[in-house]
Amino acid sequence: MRLVTSRRVRIPVGRERGRLEEIMRLMLLLVSLAVLPICAANRISVTVVDAKSGKPALGLKAEDFTILEDKLVRKVDAAEFSSDVIDVMFLLDTSLVGETVHPLALDFVGQLKPKEEMSVVGFHSSADLIQDFTSSRKLLERAIDSVTYGNQPRVLDALYAAIDTGMKHATFRKVVVMLTTGYEGDSQMTERDVAQLARKTGVSVYPVYATGRERSLFDHLARRTGGAIFNLKEMRKEAGADIAQRIFEVMRGHYTLTVPGNLALSEKLRVEVARPGKWFASALPMEWE
Repeated sequence: MRLVTSRRVRIPVGRERGRLEEIMRLMLLLVSLAVLPICAANRISVTVVDAKSGKPALGLKAEDFTILEDKLVRKVDAAEFSSDVIDVMFLLDTSLVGETVHPLALDFVGQLKPKEEMSVVGFHSSADLIQDFTSSRKLLERAIDSVTYGNQPRVLDALYAAIDTGMKHATFRKVVVMLTTGYEGDSQMTERDVAQLARKTGVSVYPVYATGRERSLFDHLARRTGGAIFNLKEMRKEAGADIAQRIFEVMRGHYTLTVPGNLALSEKLRVEVARPGKWFASALPMEWE
């Protein structure tokens, strides 16, 4: 009988070593990829308009913007302009002097596009919801015509209440346009309270005012929330200007800037634009990428 025995086959040492080295290189590559830092980026919604006429600034590129956070200069990697569908909360001055801006309020209703909705809030010493969000121009016009005027205006209190409770179910880009004579009473809320709430909820504020008495207040609110301010007196100097159309064009159009880094954007964030002329620029920090 022939005894059959198994034979042991040895892999040559050189080939075995080569395979082990290949496996080790692959493992090191996977480990290095796992520990590489993730490069975060901030996205900022920016509105830029001519300081007098309120016309939007078009055609800006990343290199035209400078982001300043306190004393820190932040580089802008990308700038993309878009015109978005908006949900509009319309704050109408219904104080003792509010009737002077009533005619323009009806023009605002006529600017709504398909898919867009508007609510109407009257403000004096308090904020009153007159019409909830709707796309019906008839309902909105009826709401505006139904308001009565009286009491002292409290702009900041009205803004805070409206932003806090009125925009929770908004579907599209959230904006508050405030049509006011330009007077402020004794609000309990501060400018900082309103700006912080607007930033937290992603709401941009657009004051439209008849007198410049509270210009500084309106300026700060708009700059810190990605909005813009509109001086009716200056806008009416331009012959043939459709004021309501221009305001809604600005509210829809904004730049999205991409800024590298992983630092939290502070309240001291501001935007500068390198283009000849006098420009109003504002910023609203968006979500992290």
